[in-house]
Amino acid sequence: MELYYFPLGRFSQKVLIALYEKQVNFNPRVTDLRVPEVHRLYLKLYPHGKLPLLRTDTGNVLPESSIIIDFLDNKFDSGTCLLPVNHPRELEVRLFDRLIDNDLNHALGQLDSAIGEQETLTVVRLQKQLTEFLQELDKQLAGRHWLCGDSFTLADCALLPCLRHPWVSHQLRELSHLSRYRDQGNLRGSWRLVLDELELFETNEPSQQDCSYLT
Repeated sequence: MELYYFPLGRFSQKVLIALYEKQVNFNPRVTDLRVPEVHRLYLKLYPHGKLPLLRTDTGNVLPESSIIIDFLDNKFDSGTCLLPVNHPRELEVRLFDRLIDNDLNHALGQLDSAIGEQETLTVVRLQKQLTEFLQELDKQLAGRHWLCGDSFTLADCALLPCLRHPWVSHQLRELSHLSRYRDQGNLRGSWRLVLDELELFETNEPSQQDCSYLT
């Protein structure tokens, strides 16, 4: 299998966590779509031009982080079971995965854009929405080890990369459960492997441009 991804993209980080949790061998294909020639060649593989993308051993291509992780969890019995077999718990995991992607991850990308364009009213609105969402996550984590219970799941793959965002990190000072969760997650082997690659990449990335818009 081949994973086309970009280390700075939170959706790419989400899939990397899952691959390490499943203990699956794959060929990493770091893909910087800001480079015109790389972008041109990648469009031949996937015309929609988004990352991450998994190319399976049979040659099929799978886009979208949650779809990729669903595929991995169903195909491989090794490592962590990221989607519970119990249907009510599975629904909860899938719900939080979608909420985190849409209401947190995408919103953080919008916040970065609004700050860069000095759109003050938009920044204030987004920060208010994000604060309320983080408060709900903090309540969810009260008495829970991971986001949806005692087991590490797809929802945690989605959440951990978002907590590294500078604005979110600042907010965690007021959110004790979410702060504990972030510190606990930073000790998780799969996330540590992603962080090691990310930190190495950032040392050689002058702009440290955020690429979280890449799904």
